Amino acid sequence: MSEQPTHQIRAAYTASTVTVYQAYAPRLGLPAVRDGRFPASWKRDRMTWIKPSFLWMMYRCGWAVKEDQETVLAVEIAREGFEWALRNACLTHYDAERHADHAEWKRRLRQSPARVQWDPERDLHLRPLPHRSLQLGLAGEATRRYADEWIVSLTDVTPLAHRVHAAVRDGDLAAARGLLPPERPYPAGAELLAHLAP
Repeated sequence: MSEQPTHQIRAAYTASTVTVYQAYAPRLGLPAVRDGRFPASWKRDRMTWIKPSFLWMMYRCGWAVKEDQETVLAVEIAREGFEWALRNACLTHYDAERHADHAEWKRRLRQSPARVQWDPERDLHLRPLPHRSLQLGLAGEATRRYADEWIVSLTDVTPLAHRVHAAVRDGDLAAARGLLPPERPYPAGAELLAHLAP
């Protein structure tokens, strides 16, 4: 099997949508799934992080058992919106090749409606892999667009998380792998990633 590029977006996607994951307390996640939109108690003024990697989400929420992360949502959003966020994002860390100096990076970070960090992808045991997974933080205008314009569907995938985890615990990694959403390299060209892939 060929080696994964260190920085590459991998996601489940269609011609018009891409699926990202978030985990919430049931009081937020369940009404969101029921109504197809986030409830009024969902805070629009806070940064919200979306993750295209199912296994990274499992690492973050502890297979949907961490407090206030017991409901895992698959959020299908418009690719147009996802790509707008990438185009308007800034890296969460200073990169000398992409920023003139620390001050310029800080200014861009402050002004950008989205930010990107790359964290180690995870295997079925949630151990870090050599390649990275995209985390996309949305704030301000990006948060509003996400909540009001980009969402196509919200699905509760908590039962799937529990099934995959059970298979891993039973040592049946082939079964666990077969349950995973079909993530593949996302067709993000240089225009989308040149300023984001270290």
